[in-house]
Amino acid sequence: MEVILLERISRLGQMGETVKVKDGFARNFLLPQGKALRANEANKKKFEGQRAQLEARNLERKSEASKIAETLDGKSFIVVRSAGETGQLYGSVSTRDIAELLTAEGFTVSRNQIELNQPIKTIGLSNVAIALHPEVEVTVTLNVARSADEAERQAKGETLTTAEAIYGEDINDNARPENFFDPNAEFEGGEENA
Repeated sequence: MEVILLERISRLGQMGETVKVKDGFARNFLLPQGKALRANEANKKKFEGQRAQLEARNLERKSEASKIAETLDGKSFIVVRSAGETGQLYGSVSTRDIAELLTAEGFTVSRNQIELNQPIKTIGLSNVAIALHPEVEVTVTLNVARSADEAERQAKGETLTTAEAIYGEDINDNARPENFFDPNAEFEGGEENA
């Protein structure tokens, strides 16, 4: 199906272009969302009549998104989650969680603006792209940790996904056999020589 784009869509085209897309993509996403019109003569005339309005509205939205991008770009947010010793989360951090976190911080971001290919399932620092507008994209850092002080340690560059990081550097030294058994002690059962 051929459609006329009413706004810029990444990996598809710019506003005003006539592009060929799969029927399902057009019927289920582009047309209901108001991002495109079917490419026929009546719609081409309608688009040309509204082109100035659409471009003005797009420019206004882009300038609003740019203002938000200036304050949001490069920010770091702490997400506290419970996790196992190896850093595997008991659950995950999804786009819904990120959108709620950003909204709580005073930014208006919906979950479909967050570009997360797969949920975050381990502790650590993760960069997340947010498309505030089709032409304005920012990156924020999520610091996923078990507690606020672990998040602080992670921000300084420490890796907290190993048992040594949780229990201290000497965990392997304390687990050596000589710490449990005294090699010089006499065996109480009294070994008999045959």
